[in-house]
Amino acid sequence: MTAPATGVAPFERSWRSAYQRRLWISDSIVLVWVVFGTQIAWFGLGNEQLAISQDDRFSAVSYWLFSFGLILLWLGALSWSDSRSYRVIGAGPTEYLRVADASLRLFGAIAIVAFIAKVDVARGFLLISLPLGVLVLIATRWLWRQWLIAMRQGGTYSARVLLVGSPASVAQIARELGRNVSAGYLVVGACTPSGKVGDTVPGTDIPMMGSVNAIERAMQLTNADTVAVTSTDELPPDKVKQISWSLEAGRQHLVLAPSIVDIAGPRLHTRPVAGLPLIHVETPRFSLGQKFIKRTFDVVVAAILVVLMSPVLITVAIAVSWTSIGPLLYKQERIGQHGNPFRMLKFRSMRVGADKELKALLESQGTSETPLFKIKDDPRITPVGKFIRKYSLDELPQLFNVLGGTMSLVGPRPQIAAEVALYTDAARRRLLARPGLTGLWQVSGRSSLDWEDAVRLDLYYVENWSLVGDLAILMKTAKAVIAPGSSAH
Repeated sequence: MTAPATGVAPFERSWRSAYQRRLWISDSIVLVWVVFGTQIAWFGLGNEQLAISQDDRFSAVSYWLFSFGLILLWLGALSWSDSRSYRVIGAGPTEYLRVADASLRLFGAIAIVAFIAKVDVARGFLLISLPLGVLVLIATRWLWRQWLIAMRQGGTYSARVLLVGSPASVAQIARELGRNVSAGYLVVGACTPSGKVGDTVPGTDIPMMGSVNAIERAMQLTNADTVAVTSTDELPPDKVKQISWSLEAGRQHLVLAPSIVDIAGPRLHTRPVAGLPLIHVETPRFSLGQKFIKRTFDVVVAAILVVLMSPVLITVAIAVSWTSIGPLLYKQERIGQHGNPFRMLKFRSMRVGADKELKALLESQGTSETPLFKIKDDPRITPVGKFIRKYSLDELPQLFNVLGGTMSLVGPRPQIAAEVALYTDAARRRLLARPGLTGLWQVSGRSSLDWEDAVRLDLYYVENWSLVGDLAILMKTAKAVIAPGSSAH
C-alpha cells in the first residue's frame, strides 16, 4: 500500500504515543474494575484486613490498600514488559503474550514475597483476579487492535516508510507490506542507487524520491518516519550506518528488511557477531513432540466435534438422501502427506456422474492447466448441495478422515492427482504436512485467491506450524462458516 507525499498532521506523526496512552488508560480501567471488583465479590464492602506476621506478632493492612498497590504494580509490570511498545502492537501474538507473561511474573513474585514475609493473602482473591485480569486485558487489547486496523485501512496510524535499496528489492518488499496493511507500514516513497525524482519504481506506483544520497530530503518531502533498507548490495560501504546517524532519535526509525519472506518469528534469531547483525533462520521441521501434540489435538477436537455436530450430520444426511438420487457420501481419491493417496469423504453435493463433466468445464473456463479449487456457478451442484457447500457442511464427514489419520484439522487442502501433477517444486512442499479440513488460505479469501497466493499461504503454514496458529485458524474458520460472504461457493 502506498501513499502520496503529502503533509501529515501532528497527531498522525505522534500516533504511537497517542495509542500507547489509550492502552494505558484502558489497562488502568480494566485493572481497577477487576481487582476492586474481585475484592468486593470476595470480601464485600467491609474493611477486611490482611495479616502480616512479625516475630510472633501480627499487624494488619487494609485490603483496599493492598488492592491499590496491586493495581500500581500490575500497571508497572505491563509497562516494564513493553506490552504497549509500537513494535508489538497491531499485529501478531507478541502483545498478548507479553500481557500474560507480565501478569504471571507479577503474581509469582507476590506469592514468593508473601511466603517469605509470612503475609496471609487470601488465595481465592489472587486466583480469581489473575486469570480474570489477564482475560479482560487481552480482550480490551484485541478491541483496540480492531480499531487500530480500521484506522490503518484508512491510511492513518501507520509508520510512513521510505524504502531504500535496489528497484527489485524495493518492489518485492512493497508488495509484501501491501499484503498486510494491518501491520502498519505505509510505503510513501523509495530511493534507489540510480533513482530520479518523478519516476516510479518499475512495476509499482511507488514514487521515486531520488538516489540513496537524497534520503534526508526524501524523508522531509514524504514526512516519512521510518527508513527500510531492502538491500545493501548496491549501496556504498557504511551507507546504512550513515543513514542511522542522520535519523532523529525517538521519532525516526531504521528497519533492515532482508529479501526473505514468509518466515515466522520463532524461526528467526538475531545475533550480533563482530558488529554484524546476523539473522539466523531455523530450518522448518516437526519434532516428535510437535507431531504428538498436533495429532493428539486433532483426535481430541475431532471426536468432540463429531459428538457436538451429530445433529447437523444427521440433518444434512437426510436432506442429501431425500432431495437427489445417488449415494449419501462422495468418496474421492486425494493426495495426502508425502504424496500418499487416500479416500476423502464429503456429503454428496453434486449430481451423479459429475466427475466426468469436470474436464469440459475446466477447458471452457480456460483453467485446465492450473490447479483449481472451485468452479464458479458450477451447474453440477444440486440445490441442497449449493447450501451445504456455502456453509462448508459438506466437509463435515472429513472429521472421520481426521480420526483415521489421513487428514488433520488444519493443513493444506488435499487435491486430486491431476492437480498435484501440475505442482512446481515449491508447491510440492505442501505435501510435507498432513492435509487439513481447513487451512490458512481458506480463512484468507477462500475461492477468491489465485493459485499463487494459495500456495504461498500453504507453504507459510507448513514451514511455520504452531498449535497457537492452528487455534487461530480454527476460530477464523468458524467465523467464515457462520458468515461465508461472497468468496464461498
